[in-house]
Amino acid sequence: MTQILLVVAGLSFAGIMGMFVLSMTSSRPTNLGVGGNGRLAEAPSSPNCVSTQTADRSHWIAPLRYTGSADVALAELKSIVERLPRTEIIEQKDGYLYAEFCSAIFRFVDDVEFLVEPESQRIHFRSASRVGRSDLGANRKRMELIRSMFDLAKTATQTEKWRLQTRLSQRNPS
Repeated sequence: MTQILLVVAGLSFAGIMGMFVLSMTSSRPTNLGVGGNGRLAEAPSSPNCVSTQTADRSHWIAPLRYTGSADVALAELKSIVERLPRTEIIEQKDGYLYAEFCSAIFRFVDDVEFLVEPESQRIHFRSASRVGRSDLGANRKRMELIRSMFDLAKTATQTEKWRLQTRLSQRNPS
């Protein structure tokens, strides 16, 4: 019985270390940014991505909507993203925002891009895990959290924003 427990513990440790090493060796994808077609990259076939610009219904999610200035909307969105834990803004230019989100335990990185479409007053986005196949819904949950915060920011008082931010940050997916 002791030998079985030692084997199970050893395999578990090896699996955990393998996941940690995998997260540390992943590199930034080369297909990020706005393509020549004016769109974000297509979602991969793996289920660990959501996108507002994909034709694949399993990956699709509705874009953010705003009224008024595109610059103000992007600034508000950037402010929301910066308040989320383990997040780093990597690039912002010409209606485009790119951030990396890092999971709490294994330090897996998710690449999240936003693209403002002023003519339709929509903000498209793509959120994808760098490694693995499944993210247990973390990308979709994160983007719905950002949507909730963005929608509230359009109407809420400062006190309401603070209360929601406190509640949501406690539930933030890793």
